[in-house]
Amino acid sequence: MDEEVIEISDSEREETSSNSEMDVEITGEQPAVNANVAAAEEIVPKDAATIAEEKKKLGNDQYKAQNYQNALKLYTDAISLCPDSAAYYGNRAACYMMLLNFNSALTDARHAIRIDPGFEKAYVRVAKCCLALGDIIGTEHAVKMVSELNSQSTAVAGEQAAVQKLRQLEATIQTNYDTKAYRNVVFYLDSALKLAPACLKYRLLKAECLAFLGRCDEALDIAVGVMKLDTTSADAIYVRGLCLYFTDNLDKGILHFERALTLDPDHHKSKQMRSKCKQLKEMKENGNMLFKSGRYREAHVIYTDALKIDEHNKDINSKLLYNRALVNTRIGNLREAVADCNRVLELNNQYLKALLLRARCYNDLEKFEESVADYETALQLEKTPEIKRLLREAKFALKKSKRKDYYKILGIGRNATDDEIKKAYRKKALVHHPDRHANSSAEERKEEELKFKEVGEAYEILSDARKKARYDSGQDIEEQGQAGFDTFFNFNTSPWQNTFFEF
Repeated sequence: MDEEVIEISDSEREETSSNSEMDVEITGEQPAVNANVAAAEEIVPKDAATIAEEKKKLGNDQYKAQNYQNALKLYTDAISLCPDSAAYYGNRAACYMMLLNFNSALTDARHAIRIDPGFEKAYVRVAKCCLALGDIIGTEHAVKMVSELNSQSTAVAGEQAAVQKLRQLEATIQTNYDTKAYRNVVFYLDSALKLAPACLKYRLLKAECLAFLGRCDEALDIAVGVMKLDTTSADAIYVRGLCLYFTDNLDKGILHFERALTLDPDHHKSKQMRSKCKQLKEMKENGNMLFKSGRYREAHVIYTDALKIDEHNKDINSKLLYNRALVNTRIGNLREAVADCNRVLELNNQYLKALLLRARCYNDLEKFEESVADYETALQLEKTPEIKRLLREAKFALKKSKRKDYYKILGIGRNATDDEIKKAYRKKALVHHPDRHANSSAEERKEEELKFKEVGEAYEILSDARKKARYDSGQDIEEQGQAGFDTFFNFNTSPWQNTFFEF
C-alpha cells in the first residue's frame, strides 16, 4: 500500500524533532527551578490534564520512532484522562492510520471534529480515511470542508484528484459488470484498490468476479480475509457460497446463501443463487435417478434443461455433459456422445472419464486413429493397467482397420454362415466378372478386374475356416497367402472357377 494513501500530512511525514506535527502546543525551554519548587511539585499531585499532556508527549515520541502500538496506548491513556481534547483524538487517528485501521481512525477524526469543528487536520484525516475505505461521498465532503476552512490549503489535493479518478473507475466497473465482462471488472478493480486499499466492497466484488471466472481459490482467500474482519458480512458469506457452488458443493453453497439472507434478508444475489443452487441440485438428482432406472430419453431431457441454468458453472456443466454423453451412448447417439465429450474436455481437459468415453465412442464409430490418440492422452493422465489394456486393443483395432475388409467386399456381416458367404461371393463375382465388362473401356475393365480379384481374395479367406479365424483375430495373413493369390487369380486356371459355376 502506497504511503501517500495512509500518511497524514507533509509535516507528519517528516521525521523531525518538531512536536507541532501532532497539533499540540509545545512551550519553550523552562528556566531552571530551585530545589524548593521542585520538591513542592513532588508533594503536590498532578492534575489529570497535566498527566494527559505527558502521555501525549510520550505518545508523540513513540509515533516518531514508528512504534505505533505503543503510541496508540499512550494516546488512549491521554484520552481517558482528558476526553474533551480534539488534539488527542486527532493524534490517535493518525496512529490508527499508520496501523491501517482506517475505520477506527475515521471514528477518532470525526470525534475530534465534533469537539472542534474548526480542526482542519481532522478533516484532512477524514478525507484520507474515506478515500482508503472507498467512501467517495465522504471523501468529497471532507475535501470541501478543508477548502472552506482554508481556501489556500493543498493538504487534500491528492485526495481530490484520487476521488475523481475513483468515480470514473466505479462507472467503468459497473458497465463491465452489467455486461458480464468479469476479466475487465477485475482489471479495473485492481486500479481502484490502489486508491482505496481498505475498501471491502471492492475486494468482495473482485472475489465475486474471480469466482465467476473459475478462480475460486483466489476468491475464497479474499472472502475469508474479509470474514476475519467482519463475521457478519453478508457479501463475504455470499462469495464463499459462490465458491462452493462453482466447485459443485451445492448443499454447502445453499447453507451459505441462507446464512447471508439471515444477516441481510434483502440480499438479492443470495436469493438468486440459492434458487439456482436448489434448481440445479434437484435436476441433477432427477437426471441421475432416471439414468439409473434406464429411462434414458427422459434423463437426456433433464440433463439438457439443467445445462441451460448457468453457463458459467464449468464444474457442474462438465459433469452434466458427461452424464448426457453416457445417455447418448445408451440410446445409440454415438456422434452426439462424442460432441458432448468434446464440450466436456473444452471445459476441463483433465476430465479422464470423458476422454475414455470419447475413445470408446470413436472405436465404435470405427475412427480408430482418434480412439488410439485419446487412449494415449488418457494414459498420460493416469497410468493404470486398464488404460494400457484399452490402448493395446485400440491399436490392434487400428491395425485391423488398415487391412482389406473382406466382409465389406462381399457385403456380409461378420456373423455370416458358410452358405451366406458362398451366396454373397457368387453374387459379387457375377457383377464384377471380366467377361461381363469385355466391351467396357480399358480403364473400366481394369477397375472391374481389381474388384473381381478382391472378391476372390475375400472368398478364399472367409471360406477357409483356419484363415478366417486368423483374419478375425487380427493376425497377419497377407504374406502367407500372397503366393496363393498370384496363382488364384489366373482367370483361365483358377480353381475357384469350378466352385463358382457349381452354384
